[in-house]
Amino acid sequence: MKYKYTKTQITVDKLEDYSKLLSSVFVNTNKFTQAFLYWQYAKNPEGMALGFDAYFEGKLVAHYVTLPVCYLINGKKTKGLLSLNTAVHPKHQGKKLFTQLAQKTFDEAKLLGYDFIIGVANQNSTHGFIKKLGFYLISPLDVKIGFGKLNLKIKQSYKAKPFWSLKTLKWRLSNPYVSYFKNRNQVFVLAKRYGLYAQIYNIDDTLNLDNNLIKKAPFFKIWVGLGKKEKAFFTTFPSILKPAPLNLIFKDLNGNLPILKPNDILFELIDFDAY
Repeated sequence: MKYKYTKTQITVDKLEDYSKLLSSVFVNTNKFTQAFLYWQYAKNPEGMALGFDAYFEGKLVAHYVTLPVCYLINGKKTKGLLSLNTAVHPKHQGKKLFTQLAQKTFDEAKLLGYDFIIGVANQNSTHGFIKKLGFYLISPLDVKIGFGKLNLKIKQSYKAKPFWSLKTLKWRLSNPYVSYFKNRNQVFVLAKRYGLYAQIYNIDDTLNLDNNLIKKAPFFKIWVGLGKKEKAFFTTFPSILKPAPLNLIFKDLNGNLPILKPNDILFELIDFDAY
């Protein structure tokens, strides 16, 4: 089969194509509307989505996208990309389309001055990212459940942690598919799968987030991520209920960054697209 590869474009027609393909592949969610994709791909203050698409006989059959992010790595602001939406039409799977789209994206990212790719992969896709695309595994994400406050040591020294400005944080919390609220310095969302609230972010107290998000904090909550924690009544999520492991993976595009181990990075639900 002869495929045509093009850079991801953010137009009304293209967003409609992406919406149809993503919705046909991820049938258990209805979030991939054109409005959601426009918010995700075009409104991010860090920059427009970067990715590549594959067409066969004029029809979109594969799509891969990354989103610009900013991290503090060894205290320095560093430009990277979050590996995000991947979809291959069932009739075109097994053709190495994802690998080709991802490699084209990473080559373009280097030309544009990005330093790394970070992502969260499930059990099935982790092997491909590591063996075929040059990622390494930082760690499976912790999944905790408990009550009270789970405070992360966000001001503690980390080799790598996301840099959220007030502008980027407001964009992230304007997700048209999800409703967020905050209590003091923590942001929550309803994790419908478990009927519990998920604590997705510990806000830096220097950021003056809108008061209209304030709501009473939930009693029980879950937390997913990596980071140094203060004392709290939280325990590991029961294995019988625990979802398949989510793995935090990393690719250094230029070979200039430190190798990250589990205790080196701060990472929460807000830092990827689970909610």
